[in-house]
Formats: sequence, C-alpha cells, structure tokens
Amino acid sequence: MTSLVRQIPAAPSAIALMHFSNRLTFETDCSDVHGSQQAGVVDFTLVDVRGPLAFERGHVPGAINIPGRLLTIEALAAYPQSTLFVVYCAGPHCNGANKAAVKLAALGYSVKEMIGGVTGWLDEGFELSVAAPRANSQPIGCEC
Repeated sequence: MTSLVRQIPAAPSAIALMHFSNRLTFETDCSDVHGSQQAGVVDFTLVDVRGPLAFERGHVPGAINIPGRLLTIEALAAYPQSTLFVVYCAGPHCNGANKAAVKLAALGYSVKEMIGGVTGWLDEGFELSVAAPRANSQPIGCEC
C-alpha cells in the first residue's frame, strides 16, 4: 500500500533543486526580513501593498505603504531601477502581493514577495508598528 504522499512520485533531485532554488529568487520570508532589519542590513524597500487603513492598524516595521492599485511609474519615480522591492499583503489568503509583484516587474524593478505577509509576521512572534489612526477610520479589508 502506498501513502497519499507517494501516490504522485517526487521529482528527481536535479529538478527539485532547480525548482526550489528558483522559488528563492521570487520570495523571502518574514524571518529573513526581520533578521536583516535586526542586523541593520536593509538593502531592499519593504512595501505593504494593502490600503492605508489596514496599514494604519498594523504593518511590518520599516515598511512603506503603496497600495497595489497605486503602483505606477509615477508613484515610483523616486526609486532607481536598481531598487529591490519586497512586497507583502495581509497573508497567504490574499494575492495582493503577487499582483503588486507583477506590476513592479512589468515596470522593470526587481521584486520579491515576503511570503506569509502580516499573518506570517505575527505567526513568527514579531511585533507590528501601528500608525496613529485617522479620524473616522473604519476597519476594512485588504484593498490591494
């Protein structure tokens, strides 16, 4: 009897090596971002692509807020093409970071997704920064 895991055979090791190595060129994780921040080696721009109200409620320290729908060449004019953007959204249930990564790549920027987003950050036990709330701000969803 074969387990459910082995019903579909694993890829040969050379193909697995290529696949998993390639994934790391597209993504980073919360621990690597946090570790880089703690070491003072932040050679990337961390972007929270959620809406401003979600950003105010809590975001990864050091992140800037550019909602995904606002990622345009005009909004990014201050960033040289050599900028590495690391984008994140609410978490694995949201594809806003993927959409933002597509836009950034189409504009010629290097980009990685911080997998896990805010959910992953909190799961790792890291603290969020909270911005002062605006008057009459209401809780909202991702807006990315």
